[in-house]
Amino acid sequence: MIKQAMSKPSGKQGAQHKQAFDEPLWWGLFSAGGVCFAVLLPAVILFIAILLPLGLLPADALSYERASTLLFSVPGLLFVGAVVCLPLFHAAHRMRHGLFDISVGNDALNKKLMYGGAALLSIVALGIVVAGFFS
Repeated sequence: MIKQAMSKPSGKQGAQHKQAFDEPLWWGLFSAGGVCFAVLLPAVILFIAILLPLGLLPADALSYERASTLLFSVPGLLFVGAVVCLPLFHAAHRMRHGLFDISVGNDALNKKLMYGGAALLSIVALGIVVAGFFS
């Protein structure tokens, strides 16, 4: 079977083809979210859900004062961005492409809903941290 080479469309036919210029941005956020999800989240679960309750960490390791001081700081803002916001975009990208694969809805609308929801939740999460700076 011989595959025909694609030629560049000319004239009005070229107007039908739309290039997605924002797609590398979404794939980049998807990738970064996947890495943070795979690397940082298991460490957080290990420390907070396993080692701390078993008493393998000092009792005051995550006292309210210490946790509050750590969370409401610039490293805390970066931590929330890496552990909450990037995985939100990872999940949004997966859901968008899953909906596209099973032909549910309009891709342009799904794109706005998924990434818009991830952006809104990210703004809320980061806003809470920033609000904690001033309280």
